[in-house]
Amino acid sequence: MKIEGGCHCGAITYMAEVDPEKTAICHCTDCQKLTGTAFRVTVPVAEDKIAFTGTPRIYVKTGESGNKRAQGFCAECGSHLFATSVGDGPKVYGLRTGTSSQREQLVPRKQVWHRSALHWLPAFDGMETVEKQS
Repeated sequence: MKIEGGCHCGAITYMAEVDPEKTAICHCTDCQKLTGTAFRVTVPVAEDKIAFTGTPRIYVKTGESGNKRAQGFCAECGSHLFATSVGDGPKVYGLRTGTSSQREQLVPRKQVWHRSALHWLPAFDGMETVEKQS
């Protein structure tokens, strides 16, 4: 599926090709803190299947596993756009679905780090659930 999107202010845009069946919710506490809300919804996209206009600012965080993740966001408006691995090798971007014009079609099929899900969230029926990292 071809999608397009970008940050809130329009300084950074992208076009990508994704598999909407791989859309997932992450309940980890890092995603909660970075988004300022209960969870984050992402869809993976290979580095060769995405093109950006504009240059995202990068913040590198270290997760519970010790792995470093580059967080890409707009330096102008603060919109979170993606996360990806740090270092050499091919990249897979965890594209933030809320930044996509086609976000209505990117329905989560899986939820990860469910052990950190906030207790007041409703159950997401029919979705694969993983308690930690998958």
